[in-house]
Amino acid sequence: MKIAIIGTRGIPNHYGGFEQFAEYLAKGLVERGHDITVYNSHLHPYQQSEWNGVKLVHCQDPEDKWGTVGQFVYDLNCILDTRKKSFDIILQLGYTSSTIWGWLLPRKNCVITTNMDGLEWSRSKYSKPVQWFLKQAEYLATVFSDHWISDSLGIQDYLTKKYNIPSTYIPYGAFPFNTPGEGDLTAYKVQKYNYNMLVARFEPENNIDTILEGAAAATIKTPFLVVGKHATKYGEYLKEKFKSHPHIQFVGGVYDINILNNLRYYSNLYFHGHSVGGTNPSLLEAMASHALICANQNLFNSAILEKDAFYFSTAKEVSDYIDKTHKEAYAGFVQNNLEKIERIYEWNTIIDQYENHFETIYSTKK
Repeated sequence: MKIAIIGTRGIPNHYGGFEQFAEYLAKGLVERGHDITVYNSHLHPYQQSEWNGVKLVHCQDPEDKWGTVGQFVYDLNCILDTRKKSFDIILQLGYTSSTIWGWLLPRKNCVITTNMDGLEWSRSKYSKPVQWFLKQAEYLATVFSDHWISDSLGIQDYLTKKYNIPSTYIPYGAFPFNTPGEGDLTAYKVQKYNYNMLVARFEPENNIDTILEGAAAATIKTPFLVVGKHATKYGEYLKEKFKSHPHIQFVGGVYDINILNNLRYYSNLYFHGHSVGGTNPSLLEAMASHALICANQNLFNSAILEKDAFYFSTAKEVSDYIDKTHKEAYAGFVQNNLEKIERIYEWNTIIDQYENHFETIYSTKK
């Protein structure tokens, strides 16, 4: 099948979850013999026209000059380019800045399937007008797609009740990480099992503020690594707020998956503060990296982790976990989560599910 993937800033990943997902999915589908194209921003640091057999199309992206508005223009440019080619299937990742252009998708000779992502309109960082717009964008994704994918059972249930559409449940994936190397810790000046950490985009709904308040209040002052691109307004706010706590270290984004996996592997506690969305990629990667996880208490996280994690809602709970928790005492949590990855979320299994989905919807085109 000839398949295009739109809705990301491009691969290889230099940004976030959808990009990591697109990277693994595209490479896996090429290895299964499919013709895959991923649309990249022209700002992407990787400028070649091919990556591991995946074709790359770089489209004009004015986000660096226009801010958020530029994302809409970039998505428009990607969609217009798909009209020039003969794809069997277009996989659209998300809807926030693309579905207003959905009427331009080449639907006559191509099947459109959309990964509906999380409940974007519920994110606290958005104003009421923006939340209203995102609800409309979500609705348009149901209008201009032929098929839909939910990355969590909670999202699938929501789409059924809200729009009466039969979405296919396919979660994100992760590769089990079983080859740790302590050398990657040197650059971060930490020792194995003697630091805590989080990995997240700097957005309020990821509860970074709450986690760091707990880390600041904890009696134990072992290093706390904050991994994520912090050159944002919210990031500057957090750095200023916690500048008097030297054990809290803002290390920036880490996009080398091997380094990131090693940091997670050797951490004492790994905090996952995400409160919005479905099956979060960074959570699965933490599970696959033998991390002992303390997650924000919500339906999406507990559906994945079940009883094999700690849960927090307040900064006080975070500080208590830091003061009282030692990873070696909870090897069962770590092992159970690793087994979930191997049984349910391993990337090859997820890619197989996507390939089956594509083959099913492609048959409707014939």
